[in-house]
Amino acid sequence: MKRSRIVPALAGLAVFAVAFALLWPHARDSFAVLAAQDDPAELSDVQFSSALRNNAAVVSENIEAALAASDADLADSFVSLAREKNIPLGDDLVKRVSDKVAEHNSTSHIAKRFVTGFVVGEADDVASLSGTVAGDLFVYGDIRDVVREGKSLAMGEDTDQLVLGLAAVGLVVTAATYVSVGGVAPLRAGLTLVKDARKVGRLGEGLTLWAGRSAREMVDTPVLQHAIASGSVLRPVQTMSAIKAAFRAEKAGALVRLAKDVGRVGEKAGIRAAKDTLKIAEGPRDVARAARLAEAKGGQTRAFLKVLGRGALLLVTGAFNLTMWVFGAMVALAGLLSSIKATTERLTMAWLRRKKARRLRRQSANSALAPSLVGTVAHG
Repeated sequence: MKRSRIVPALAGLAVFAVAFALLWPHARDSFAVLAAQDDPAELSDVQFSSALRNNAAVVSENIEAALAASDADLADSFVSLAREKNIPLGDDLVKRVSDKVAEHNSTSHIAKRFVTGFVVGEADDVASLSGTVAGDLFVYGDIRDVVREGKSLAMGEDTDQLVLGLAAVGLVVTAATYVSVGGVAPLRAGLTLVKDARKVGRLGEGLTLWAGRSAREMVDTPVLQHAIASGSVLRPVQTMSAIKAAFRAEKAGALVRLAKDVGRVGEKAGIRAAKDTLKIAEGPRDVARAARLAEAKGGQTRAFLKVLGRGALLLVTGAFNLTMWVFGAMVALAGLLSSIKATTERLTMAWLRRKKARRLRRQSANSALAPSLVGTVAHG
């Protein structure tokens, strides 16, 4: 067989082999992501493994950054994740995290954060959330927020109707909490967290727009204006009754479901994980998936959210792009297999032709030698 037929086959084999080698890592990761897209916990594992391959120091770097920011909870979340993934960490680094967590959980720190949560109404950890929820359970917190925002509404100024709506829902939920002896406490905590995240600007833009629409639909603004104008935090019973009259309970279902999911995140993964979720979420679907992630990963949730952002909850890279990586690798594999087949066939044919040519040459040589042998025998 001519060399000109074998060389192209070998060249094709080399090209497709290189292409497949380059495409395979991307295709493998893309396929894993596509297969895990409906399971936030599995999706986070796949995405984190990919991030770890790109930067082996991602865990230790984030721990150092968390310690520098005095965020003991986040540092501890990364330590927990490293332990789960068998990622080695230095003993000194682990001890520093342990000391920071112990300081964070000290009695003086907890007492200070509780008072801050009760008076100011801003939750940043379990202690401050306890204070904030305590204020809301005693009605003080919700009425405080309604009066604070309501002054602007009564004067015709810009008003945060989301905080008003959350406070209105909170009044009804507070009554239910007392009746059920704490049975809906996670919902109460979820409402408080959403309200707090909104007040400090940590509620994602998409979630803010959605929640704002839901809040406007469930509040009768004229009635609420009148309730706020005549109400006072010093008359909680009368003010609560007036506000509840402006509340359309049948419109609160979506906001209540959101608050329940936020409460689930806070219960399983911690208050700061819930607040991180509210910051990156674009809608209630994201929060619901975060709740599933928190139930599966617990204290590791914050680490996943920090490294992956919204990618820990759902696909942020287009499924089409991921599919193209897989398709490209399949094309390269098909080309490689085809090239192997073609190269094998052509090399086999070349070998058979050479073998046949050698056999024919031997036969020709034997045929030429036969007359000479016959003549020699005759003369002998």
